[in-house]
Amino acid sequence: MNGTARIDVSREQVLRYRVAAHGFDRASPAPEVLALGVQDTPYGSAPVALAARGAAPDALERVWSFRGAPHLHRRTELAALARALWPLDDADATARISTAAIKEGAKLGLEAYRVTAKAFRRTVVEPLGKGVVSTAVSAAVPESLTFWCAPCGARHISGLLFQQAGLFGSVRIGTDRGKTILAPLGSPFPVPDAASGTGDLIGAYLRFLGPAGRAEVAAFLGTRPSAIRSVWPEGLVEVAVDGVSAWLPESEADALREAPRADAGTVRLLPPGDPFLQARDRSLLLPERDRQKELWRAVGGPGAVLAGSEIVGTWRARASGRRTEVTVTGFGALPGAVRRALETEAQTVAEARGAKDALLRIE
Repeated sequence: MNGTARIDVSREQVLRYRVAAHGFDRASPAPEVLALGVQDTPYGSAPVALAARGAAPDALERVWSFRGAPHLHRRTELAALARALWPLDDADATARISTAAIKEGAKLGLEAYRVTAKAFRRTVVEPLGKGVVSTAVSAAVPESLTFWCAPCGARHISGLLFQQAGLFGSVRIGTDRGKTILAPLGSPFPVPDAASGTGDLIGAYLRFLGPAGRAEVAAFLGTRPSAIRSVWPEGLVEVAVDGVSAWLPESEADALREAPRADAGTVRLLPPGDPFLQARDRSLLLPERDRQKELWRAVGGPGAVLAGSEIVGTWRARASGRRTEVTVTGFGALPGAVRRALETEAQTVAEARGAKDALLRIE
């Protein structure tokens, strides 16, 4: 924090700032938002998110990172990412993995991550199916980190811990005929001794998904606001968004004040896991509660249609031979400029999915 005067902005200014920060103008082949990675849920959606920014998934690795979700990250940044994602202390570690299934085991804190990461390294020395790895890792960790699965007649390690520890175990995530395959990273790194660089991750969140407060950042990291208090970065400016206080890196203050108005005819089709949709202030992105429920479904959610700086509808895609069918559902009547732009964007989605042509349907 510092003595810089508070900035008062509107919701519209924040959205304009975020659109510019995310590189939707396609001015760079390597969008800087990769500092947060690109979530790949469902599988294959990350290339679509990159294509929305004019980029391709080159020199990227698929790993379990934030909250144990699969993300694409730059290979050269994985060691630093692992250190930044390592829990700050035992309480933070417990908060990240505590579930009813391993309520007692979660109290092991950092040790739970450490033993699981080491079990990954002993097990994943070649490409193996996720189930095979889970069985081996479950047998190698303390029983309190596992739960009884009646249908399988066996104990399984908590999925939340298993996936969060994958990066610390230097494991990459792939697929083979629809099955998840785990393999050792080409450039392994040691299990972190302690967290470092967490403040930089927080700064990246505030840069691309800010202005925001501790609660939003903690939710993105999968922990409690109190856990990140000690690493909350300096050099921030207070921002009031329609009267509600939040924080932004001071270096971005001018960009927020001067964010250009986005052309409503500039359209992007964002997949469900797109970084733009990862902001935890969903009511700012999409004020209508019913539309929030429609977009951010727990399972099988659609993508978002971004026109200018507003989400104006949802979309889904399905393969049909060598063609991708893209179905757009507007929240209201879509202007002609948006409908015309959707033709181009549907083709962009098709190519990112490995298809030759696109068929657009607008409902």
